[in-house]
Amino acid sequence: MATKNTIILAAGKGTRMKSKLYKVLHRLCGKTMVDHVLTQVEKANMTNIVTVVGYGAEAVRDNLGGRTQYVVQEKQLGTGHAVLQAEGLLGNLDGVTMVVSGDTPLLTAQTFENLFTYHENKKAKATILTSEAPDPTGYGRIVRNDLGIVEKIVEQKDATTEEQAIHEINTGVYVFDNQALFEALHKINNNNAQGEYYLTDVIEVLKSQGETIAAYRMDDYDESMGVNDRVALARATKIMQARINRQHMQDGISMIDPERTYIDVDVKIGADTVIEPGVQLKGTTTIGNDCYIGANSEIRNSTIHDHVTVTSSLIQDSEMLDYSDIGPNSHLRPGAHIGKHVHLGNFVEVKKASIGEGTKVGHLTYVGNAKLGKNINVGCGVIFVNYDGAKKHETTVGDDAFIGSNANLIAPLEIADHSFIAAGSTINRPINKYDMAIARSRQTNKPGYYKKLPYQKD
Repeated sequence: MATKNTIILAAGKGTRMKSKLYKVLHRLCGKTMVDHVLTQVEKANMTNIVTVVGYGAEAVRDNLGGRTQYVVQEKQLGTGHAVLQAEGLLGNLDGVTMVVSGDTPLLTAQTFENLFTYHENKKAKATILTSEAPDPTGYGRIVRNDLGIVEKIVEQKDATTEEQAIHEINTGVYVFDNQALFEALHKINNNNAQGEYYLTDVIEVLKSQGETIAAYRMDDYDESMGVNDRVALARATKIMQARINRQHMQDGISMIDPERTYIDVDVKIGADTVIEPGVQLKGTTTIGNDCYIGANSEIRNSTIHDHVTVTSSLIQDSEMLDYSDIGPNSHLRPGAHIGKHVHLGNFVEVKKASIGEGTKVGHLTYVGNAKLGKNINVGCGVIFVNYDGAKKHETTVGDDAFIGSNANLIAPLEIADHSFIAAGSTINRPINKYDMAIARSRQTNKPGYYKKLPYQKD
């Protein structure tokens, strides 16, 4: 049975990145470069995917998990040598194999599909993915004859003046007849300045055998970008971000300033949501319909339901239900669950706590390790005191309770519904239904005390 395979080259260290992190593990728009490549390869419906690892092999495996098979290139002896490491897994299979680099995160599944289709239609032994580069300097050039048939790939340093004027470049992505690929790999040598085995030499071997070599020119040059340094990483990030934002806007999202809106690739956003400048939506965040995400808000790995307003706030690993709102300058830490029609005002911090429908937490309040019921009023400056220096403890507040300003609630603590806490109280014992708790020292006035002060003024 014919198979459809891909080999992802991810063994290089990437010295030009000048980083402790291996090149293919640098991130853009929420994923590593090699993860972006693998994700698009998966969408093209492969029989087998093999990733060639070397430097940072364990880190790459940890990142990609069981989505791909792996082979190890112990010594970095060139791209041809890297592909040869997959022979044990793929060498005896009928079908076709694509080779793609793990540092080309902008390539799409549609381009891969087009490449396979073109290869099949041309009945070629090898098909090169090419692009028209505005500035081809540094790239291998595709040299065609008068009939448009590929004659050779010539590297920049070996190109004549006429060949250097060619703008069609080799992107480094190929589709091969699988068995022809591995047979040819055993015929190449490393007689070159770098002493490496180049995958491009396979093209020369197949050409010398009279095999058909095709070249598919893709439309979008930006897709072909390989990332070798931080400058290219920033440029690729900007291109991908524009692609992501454009798709969301086409799906019915309003962005006030798309160039200043930062959305990771796996984020989902519902229709008629409005996003202001400076917003960052990261990880696996989901935003519902008709939301308003205000300027400079950051939402990470969270679920925001419909008709929610977020004003200049930070939300992490949390959930906000319909018609709730937060901010400005508030923070949901991991484990916060905000119910419907809940109002969280400015400078409110919530951590590992649930807040029931209709409850209002106006401002300057910390809610940690707590369960709040419905329709509670939490006054200004309330602190849920949850940590005793060794363990975290929980506070429970019933429906329709009233918590006065500047109250300290010392956990573990249970506050019944319809209860009342007077402002300025420090509470450490349970409160029963309909009770009011007052826990503050009696006020004492000292007559004439002001006149005893050294800085007093008449």
